[in-house]
Amino acid sequence: MESGGKGWRYGSLFFYTACALALFSPRVTGQIRYSIPEEMPVGSFVGNIASDLGLEPKRLISGKARVFTADSSEYIGLDKENGHLVVKNKIDREELCGEISACSVSFDVILENPMELYRVSVDIQDINDHSPVFPKSRIEQEISELAVLGARFPLESAIDPDVGVNTVQKYTLQPTDHFKLNVQNGDDGSKNVEMVLHSPLDREKKQHHNLILTAFDGGKPQRSATVQINIIVLDVNDNAPVFTQSSYKTSVVENAPKSTIVTKVSATDADESSHGIQYYFEHATSMVKALFSIDADSGEVKVIGDIDYEKHKQFKIKVKTKDHGGLTDSSEIIIDVIDVNDNTPKITIMSFSSAVSEDAAPGTVIAMINVQDLDSGDNNKITCSIDLNSPFKIVSSLTNYYNLVTDSELDREQTAEYNITITAVDGGNPPLSSKEILNLKLSDVNDHTPQFEQESYNAFIAENNPPSTTILTVKAIDMDWGQNAKISYFLIDRDLNGAPLASYISINSESGVIYSEKLFDYEQLKSFKMQVKAQDGGSPLLSNNVTVNIIIKDQNDNAPQVLYPVQTGASVVAEIVPRAADVGYLVTKVVAVDVDSGQNAWLSYKLQKATDRALFEVGLQNGEIRTVRQVTDKDAVKQKLTVVVEDNGQPSRSAVVSINVAVADSFPEVLSEFTDFTHEKQYNDSLTFYLILALAVVSLLFIVSIISIISVKIYRWRQNKLLYKSGANLPVIPYYPPVYADGTLQHVYNYEMCGTTDSRMSDMKFIRPYSQNTLVSQSHMGTVQREKKEQEVDDLTLEFSFSNTSQYWCTVNTIPPTHALILSVDTFYLSQAFMKRLCDIYLNIQQYMQYNFITMQNIKHF
Repeated sequence: MESGGKGWRYGSLFFYTACALALFSPRVTGQIRYSIPEEMPVGSFVGNIASDLGLEPKRLISGKARVFTADSSEYIGLDKENGHLVVKNKIDREELCGEISACSVSFDVILENPMELYRVSVDIQDINDHSPVFPKSRIEQEISELAVLGARFPLESAIDPDVGVNTVQKYTLQPTDHFKLNVQNGDDGSKNVEMVLHSPLDREKKQHHNLILTAFDGGKPQRSATVQINIIVLDVNDNAPVFTQSSYKTSVVENAPKSTIVTKVSATDADESSHGIQYYFEHATSMVKALFSIDADSGEVKVIGDIDYEKHKQFKIKVKTKDHGGLTDSSEIIIDVIDVNDNTPKITIMSFSSAVSEDAAPGTVIAMINVQDLDSGDNNKITCSIDLNSPFKIVSSLTNYYNLVTDSELDREQTAEYNITITAVDGGNPPLSSKEILNLKLSDVNDHTPQFEQESYNAFIAENNPPSTTILTVKAIDMDWGQNAKISYFLIDRDLNGAPLASYISINSESGVIYSEKLFDYEQLKSFKMQVKAQDGGSPLLSNNVTVNIIIKDQNDNAPQVLYPVQTGASVVAEIVPRAADVGYLVTKVVAVDVDSGQNAWLSYKLQKATDRALFEVGLQNGEIRTVRQVTDKDAVKQKLTVVVEDNGQPSRSAVVSINVAVADSFPEVLSEFTDFTHEKQYNDSLTFYLILALAVVSLLFIVSIISIISVKIYRWRQNKLLYKSGANLPVIPYYPPVYADGTLQHVYNYEMCGTTDSRMSDMKFIRPYSQNTLVSQSHMGTVQREKKEQEVDDLTLEFSFSNTSQYWCTVNTIPPTHALILSVDTFYLSQAFMKRLCDIYLNIQQYMQYNFITMQNIKHF
């Protein structure tokens, strides 16, 4: 303590404490720090830990206080009798910490009953116990006489193991007639010494120059070291070699194989004999020489020893190049050692309770664990864990310290004892790990709820399923055993579409199999959610719920529905195409929908039946019917197209729509052709001819009778000058005048007639004519207006009305039944028996037509 300027007094200790609470420790733990100089004798007083921690000395004895160090090196001991910390082994700061300025020794003081832990750190203060030392006692330096002013010549720095102000602080050089000293401070606090030529050298005047370089440290008392420099002045060689880089930075992994090339340095010399450049390590320590070598000719730096990152993280090596003329240059090689994850974490069980009560509260400390890893960076980041599904957890108390605590109530019925595997894994790649197994005995309660295997379930079922179809199986697991682990499954009832859920779904309480109770229809119900409860048989009962999503899959069970054109049974509706229509002329568009979804609702359109020399085509996707060529004279006026609308399902479904198309430029031409349209049903042509002939004869008689009645009524009207109007609901008899000689039909007329049985009066009403562009639907007695309208012919209405008291009616029904032909004959001229006979003939003909699907349109047009 007294040699080498160690001006320390043992009583002047630097002491300070900083308490930190450990969140998961059973008792309060803390941290305390002392400061002592190095080289103190064994047994020297460090601090009174009992007083500083506020503990009674007898607590150290009863608590079996002891010192624990992670690396098993004990520099500080504990005197439990008086509560003092004392120096146990002599401490050399330079041996302990090397070049690191902040040096400390850390250890833990552990007490039991109750368990307590205190972190103690002792800072080791450096004393000036080492003098600077030059690597060589004499330095030979060859310098060309042509060296330019300002040329720099690196010198070997002195080495002082001390740190801070006790290390080398300054250099002096004597004499300074040709050279002066230049000292530069490095980033790491080191000093680089160079001689700078400030006066020209002349070999003819003086071949040798002897200089003295002195190094001084900053300690008290101050220490120093000298080295003699012999300058040899060389002749001619006037270009010094120059390194290609001012510094070379590289890296090497620890444990790299020997002969591994770390880097390669190179220098250039403008002289002709630059091939004679040599490379050397400058001021290399014994450690560097043991680990690395440099090839003097090639400049390759290779590994020759075992590199350990835990000992050395970086190397700074000065390298020197010299040509045959003695000119030199210096550079620096910085080698970063890359850590390799070669150290497994070390687990130390500091305290452990092998048995714990069943009713131990959560957070009870079971064991105190210390984990260390000598690697660094991610390789040093340790994750400490235990087995999953365990009622325990690992919590961190202090750095590298963990507590094993209970995380929930313990259950003996589930597990009578636990083998707890503590795993420490570092963050390396690949990671290294170590394990420690602790055996812990436990006891019993029903504390585990059933757990479903999935957080939620999704099930799919096709529509139109038969009842009792299995949809899916839910399964829950209970960590308990016996009756506490017996699980029953229930549906949580609710309403679905206004009906109880149980009317749709049922579940097997033992197996968890879910069944359908009824047929599902995708168009009515696409999906729904429900809750399933799993309940154990313990006391109290514990349960858990899970959500089950039932998705109903669509099937192709609906055929397409045609919205346009509307099919009305016996209606004759036609689309008119002008003969001058261009190619692509839009005739009409078929509009259809499918209530299915997805590809089952994708519709396509195609012509199933068309006339020869196809004039039309239908859009596959849009259903538009267009012309594919120009209309010719050979094309029939009436065209019947059958469009098939088909969906994309498997198997596919389809709908058929028939469209009548008239190829004509005028309405009369259309009308004359469309009177020949018939239904798909075939009937006997010859029989139809005789039926129509019979109907024509009866109609002729009927017309003659009507004309007679009208004549009488006109005569009486003129006599009595009375005018009556018939009711708006009189039945309608369609009548078409004969075709004119020029082949055109000027007007279409409707007449309303009513004949009486006993009176002298009859009624007849002439209704306004229709225009030429009105297409008549005989089945409905209505009109379908075309796009082009022509000037209407002036209305002509002639009405006759006579009083009447009794009538005889005869109704002939057509298909559909809503269409009727009402006949009325005045019995003033025709007897009632004759009228009845006429009606019977009509009724007989009508009955036959109903059986043979013959419409009234054919008869009327005939």
